[in-house]
Amino acid sequence: MKKIILTAAIFLGCLSIKPASAQISLSINIGSQPDWGPTGYDHADYYYMPDIDSYYDVNTHQYVYFNNNAWIHSAALPPRYSNYDVYHSYKVVVNERTPWVRNNVYRTKYANYRGRHDQNIIRDSRDVKYTKHWNGNGNGKGNRQVVRKEVRNDRKDDRKDDRKNDKGHGHRD
Repeated sequence: MKKIILTAAIFLGCLSIKPASAQISLSINIGSQPDWGPTGYDHADYYYMPDIDSYYDVNTHQYVYFNNNAWIHSAALPPRYSNYDVYHSYKVVVNERTPWVRNNVYRTKYANYRGRHDQNIIRDSRDVKYTKHWNGNGNGKGNRQVVRKEVRNDRKDDRKDDRKNDKGHGHRD
């Protein structure tokens, strides 16, 4: 009898054990990244900008900088950074929830990137994964091309309609 109870207990115990499951999460936010963001990243939460020791939040499109002993979130950089050029300054991708909490780590780790201007940016890339950026969602150049194409297609459609209406009806005055 003890063997049956022990076997039943082990069996019930095995039923309650759930197998471990692995979960992989892949997030792509290329379309959210600004034109001046660095190329080569399918996902970026923040850019650390060593030249000004500040961050850019890719998802909220806000800068995060230290001011009066507090980290400020703002749509624009403060006037003291008015000479900072986001297109020609180095940015480091940081995928961490609140990187400014460990700012000393990032400042130390990326200090040698200050003053570098050799980074490829999305605006200048012709990589297929940045199609949205150069087809009108980023730098503005693509918008004109898309609009021109749509106008051409509309004109073609208008000419087709005119030909349909003109068949058998002679000339229009």
